[in-house]
Amino acid sequence: MTKRLLVPIDGSEQAWTALDHATTEHPEAALTLLYVINPVGGTAGVSAGAQIADVGYGEEWYEAAEQRAEALFERASERVGDREIETETTVGRPARAIAAFAEGNPIDAIVMGSHGRDGVSRIVLGSVAETVVRRAPVPVTVVR
Repeated sequence: MTKRLLVPIDGSEQAWTALDHATTEHPEAALTLLYVINPVGGTAGVSAGAQIADVGYGEEWYEAAEQRAEALFERASERVGDREIETETTVGRPARAIAAFAEGNPIDAIVMGSHGRDGVSRIVLGSVAETVVRRAPVPVTVVR
């Protein structure tokens, strides 16, 4: 039985390390790469009283985020060589979006990078990896 692994990517070194781990440790598994467009960062600089005419800014931001996802998918494809990968983009808060994607799709496990935060910064900032581990309906491997 071929496993289907979900590997969230965001361009960080930890995400590339997780992709490398997934490809070497699970050579027969099907890979789905997921890029999460976080809407929280997309409205920076837009005032609460923004008019409907300002929607163009949101569209530009979203298009830029989609282009970033495509560039990351290209880089990932080059990194894994001839191995076939499936790519997906979704919108949401990263931890919730990753867990929801795993729940709504035929995913057997998640392999993701850790930012390695600890102490106060981990408590204050939270940890995407930690939240995914708690919420995901499948096993999660966190790669340092």
